[in-house]
Amino acid sequence: MATKKEDFKYEIINELGIISERSKGWRKEFNRISWNGREPKYDVRDWDGEHQKMGKGVTLTEAEMRKLHELLTAEIAELDS
Repeated sequence: MATKKEDFKYEIINELGIISERSKGWRKEFNRISWNGREPKYDVRDWDGEHQKMGKGVTLTEAEMRKLHELLTAEIAELDS
């Protein structure tokens, strides 16, 4: 069953960092977000400057974020060698 748009809620718990920024003010951000009052998760997505509009993104649990960190660390080591 689809959720009505007005029922959709989010709260940015921690703004962890900006990955990139586009000329129109949109930014790809890494944040910790609670979606619809649930336990916060880690999130990478595009946001407008006021956090009112968002693009598609990827939401990760802590375990998934740690695994991604492991994979990124290995890839960066490979790139640096």
